[in-house]
Amino acid sequence: MSASKTRKQLVDVARQLFAKNGIDDTTMNDIAVASKKGRRTLYTYFKSKEDMYFAVIESELDMLVEMMRKVAAKDIAPDEKILELIYTHLDAIKEVVSRNGTLRAEFFRDIWKVERARMRFNYHETMIFREVLSEGVEKGVFDVDDVAVYADILHCCVKGIEVLYIRGRIGKGKDRSTMKRYVKKIVDGAFGKRKLFTNQ
Repeated sequence: MSASKTRKQLVDVARQLFAKNGIDDTTMNDIAVASKKGRRTLYTYFKSKEDMYFAVIESELDMLVEMMRKVAAKDIAPDEKILELIYTHLDAIKEVVSRNGTLRAEFFRDIWKVERARMRFNYHETMIFREVLSEGVEKGVFDVDDVAVYADILHCCVKGIEVLYIRGRIGKGKDRSTMKRYVKKIVDGAFGKRKLFTNQ
């Protein structure tokens, strides 16, 4: 088995054990036994259990980056892409946290540990937002004078509502189409969406 496949296997096993037993109640030995690898092999790839935890979070976020890249590549209007990117991010984070059982508690308990693990994702997501905002400016859809700053702000705004979204506290009692309409108004206002057809 290649080194990359071995590492991926170890991360997958660790993900399952962390989700089932919790991070505190999972040992490196548990991971070695479940993966049918020796502890020496485990420590070849990871320095510690915390290192493995970061790898689990990063692998989940790498999948989210790929999902967002597919959205950015769609042949749809830039403002529609921004909306879809926002919901892709929020829905995927919610699904990951919910699916991984006890990782949910870890996510809320030690948000700074999660933040350290997601640095690479933060960078890639911001670059995707820049790409779509630039496309919107070029097509005359957005009136944005500093794409980099707007992309940073958008990334921080979406990240800032993750916990409330996961807990179902945003738009409580509203259906999804109503909420999307509200978010669309915010996006249009924030990026100064231009009226393509005016009476001027």
